[in-house]
Amino acid sequence: MQTLNLVENSNVDFNAFKLFDTRDHKNNYRKLALAEQLQTTLELDHLLNIFAMEAAKFVDFSGLYFKQADVRASARGSKAGKKERIFELKLNNRYLGTLTYAINSPISITNHTVLKQLHKLLVHPINNAIKYQQALKLAMEDGLTGLGNRRYFDQQLKRAMHHSNRQKSRLGIVVSDLNKFKAINDTYGHNIGDDVLVEFANALRKSTRDSDSLFRFGGDEFAIIVEDASEQSLHIIERRIEQAISNNALLHQYKVTCSLGYTFMNRADNEKSLFERADNMLYTRKMNMPKTLTVV
Repeated sequence: MQTLNLVENSNVDFNAFKLFDTRDHKNNYRKLALAEQLQTTLELDHLLNIFAMEAAKFVDFSGLYFKQADVRASARGSKAGKKERIFELKLNNRYLGTLTYAINSPISITNHTVLKQLHKLLVHPINNAIKYQQALKLAMEDGLTGLGNRRYFDQQLKRAMHHSNRQKSRLGIVVSDLNKFKAINDTYGHNIGDDVLVEFANALRKSTRDSDSLFRFGGDEFAIIVEDASEQSLHIIERRIEQAISNNALLHQYKVTCSLGYTFMNRADNEKSLFERADNMLYTRKMNMPKTLTVV
């Protein structure tokens, strides 16, 4: 793996012309055109699509991928090649991520040099795109628990319902709140209450699949979107939540319990009707405290 570290004077704004050889007008024009195109989007996938079209003139590759922690993107139509060539991207000694080419034939020394110059044009757009993705994530995230917030829930529920209709799969939604949570806050203080909410969120994570989506609306209200759901899968989630609560030292210490309500989407549902049906089931269970859940 090779590393590209673009180091700049922090007192001078980035200038793409610094990367160009003033003697090579043809290549400068091409690089400037690429630099302009890379400034037109903050979407990582779109950035890679633009970049891949230029890089393909110098490298025989079938896939182009970017990865940084949980941020991943790929150029359109990417697939495995005979080998991989990985470049580490840095900006002022700060790690940005890795750019991986799925190559089909070796890269010549000349084209390797050109590729490194092109990477310099990509570093800033990728850095901007990562910051944009991070800002979006913060806007959709509950600050206390790290789960999705109500705004993100509304967005993801709409997406999941469209996906379920297209795939003719079953979509389940689970809503939950903590029993007598106000008493915990009043008795032990809001710091303990916050600790309880964080640990309950962790219990939800342990009780669900990676494909399930978790949300906190605020207070002690939580929701789970379960795609490709079945009655069995929702009962399993319920049992796992109960087990995770009982196994959690802090939740056990404060005698935390929760109420759950859930339902499945039907073809006449919109986002409001689906959520309200699950919420009504939660309210009914909370009032009557039955031992089992009823699926609507």
